[in-house]
Amino acid sequence: MSDLVKRLSQGTAHPVEVSLRPERNVKTFKEALDRGYVHIKFTNTQGGTELGVPIDQSRTDSRAADFESETGRIRIAGDLMLNYVKVRCIADIELPSMQGQGHLEVLEGEHGTDANGARASR
Repeated sequence: MSDLVKRLSQGTAHPVEVSLRPERNVKTFKEALDRGYVHIKFTNTQGGTELGVPIDQSRTDSRAADFESETGRIRIAGDLMLNYVKVRCIADIELPSMQGQGHLEVLEGEHGTDANGARASR
C-alpha cells in the first residue's frame, strides 16, 4: 500500500477543501452534488491531493446543510481507487468556507487484496 493511502487512512482527520471549477461557491458545489460527483482536495499532502469522489447517496448526509442560506455542513462519502487500492473518502464540509476535515477508509488492499492481504474475489 502506498505511503499516501496509509497517511490519509490512519490517524486523525486531515484538512480538505472542495475543489470546484469554474467558480468555487455553494451554488457550484450543490450542482456537483446533484450530478453525483465532487472533487475533494486533501491540502496537507505534498502539492495537495485532489480526488474525484462519486457520491454514495446512502452514506452522504446533507440534513445539516442549508444551501439556500449557505450555512451548515455536509458529510460526503464515496468509493474510489487510489494507487490501486479501493478506498472510501469521507469528508465533513462546512458550507460557508467549503473546507473541512476528511479521511480515507481502506476497503481492500493493494492489487485486489482485502485489508488483511487475502486475495479479494472479483
